[in-house]
Amino acid sequence: MNKALIQKYNVPGPRYTSYPTVPFWNDEGISLESWKTSVLRSFNDSKEQGISLYIHLPFCESLCTFCGCHKHITKQHDVEEPYINSVLKEWRLYLDLLKERPVIREIHLGGGTPTFFAPEELERLINGIIDGAEKHEEFELGFEGHPNNTSIGHLEKLFKLGARRASFGVQDYDPLVQRAINRVQPFRNVENVHRVAKAIGYESISHDLIFGLPHQTMEMIMETVQLTNSLRPDRISLYSYAHVPWVKGTGQRGFEKRDLPKDADKRALYVGAKAALEKHGYHEVGMDHFALETDDLYKAFKDGTLHRNFMGYTTNTTQLMIGLGMSSISDSWYAFAQNVKTVKEYTELVETGMFPIFRGHELSDEDLVVRRHILDLMCGFRTEWNEAFEKHEEFQNIMGRLEPLIADGLCTIEGRTLSVSELGRTFVRNICMCFDLHLHRAAPKEQVFSKTI
Repeated sequence: MNKALIQKYNVPGPRYTSYPTVPFWNDEGISLESWKTSVLRSFNDSKEQGISLYIHLPFCESLCTFCGCHKHITKQHDVEEPYINSVLKEWRLYLDLLKERPVIREIHLGGGTPTFFAPEELERLINGIIDGAEKHEEFELGFEGHPNNTSIGHLEKLFKLGARRASFGVQDYDPLVQRAINRVQPFRNVENVHRVAKAIGYESISHDLIFGLPHQTMEMIMETVQLTNSLRPDRISLYSYAHVPWVKGTGQRGFEKRDLPKDADKRALYVGAKAALEKHGYHEVGMDHFALETDDLYKAFKDGTLHRNFMGYTTNTTQLMIGLGMSSISDSWYAFAQNVKTVKEYTELVETGMFPIFRGHELSDEDLVVRRHILDLMCGFRTEWNEAFEKHEEFQNIMGRLEPLIADGLCTIEGRTLSVSELGRTFVRNICMCFDLHLHRAAPKEQVFSKTI
């Protein structure tokens, strides 16, 4: 990896799970009536697709200091029942809005720690969701599990409810790194939950790894890759650690900044891990993801149907994604809406029959065009434009921003098609930033994004 390129392009930038990215949503937000109209428009336009649901289960028993998610730390499990009650009441608000039974294509349980909840509470949640809807003929249910507390009961109950995908957070197996990020879990814990899930019948198991963690060395990450490969998960996420201690509630001050691998050293961890994964038969899919050829994620990448939204990469393209629970973000394609960020406020609003939305963004015609280009780049490493886009007042500025990346061999343009090179995949966020009109019209005055490399 060219150190000069890393130094040149390792700048703060979005991860593009949406466009516009959250910091550039309209200051005036979106009215509740506009959001409802957008949801109905999307629902009526895409009934054959079905809808996706992301359900945020925010509770964790301890704080992992690498985590930037919205969570609520507690060891009191009496929070489970009232929180599930609130989520089901929020779902009822959407059912009343839609006025007909939706077809659910996908449900994903994220967190926090979904396996914080008892299997019986998760069963009550899923059944409560499905009772008001129909399941798509290709219905999928997936969840994120903590290896230390995902029990056989969790795995069996969720499997009976339709779960065939499970994602386990590993991060790194080295004891020094685990202590630094307050995520101590021996390999035997991961091995046990992985093998039990496979024996039950789970078809796609993913392990989440992170590079750039405090104290992490090449030897450490290679050992983690070797142990991971010994279990042969179907998918592997290899995320860049995002050091964002300025974000309230991240807990990312459990170690010193000097303990983190820097720039080229950090990227070398990814390059080394990637080479080892590819040697073991894994293929890079989109950004930071790897999959075996037998997994649906790889197949979707190869046939051009890979999709990306606030849940990350998915094989299911649904125009309408409804987020339920504290801090969840919903996406109607034409608009975004985010729920309030505390359990207390979320519960209070839902209990009074209010949609718990506190901010959002209604996409302009320009936003929709740029969103498609960024989505195509993030999912397929190429994008095409038409004559109308070439007449846009910002088109030449976009081309100008791309010039140095083209000169550095990161992408090429032939006719009206931009293709990302093999080298350029490392810098796909930087390429997307060239199209990001909001970013260049009003660059944030404060640091809000992690670095791209």
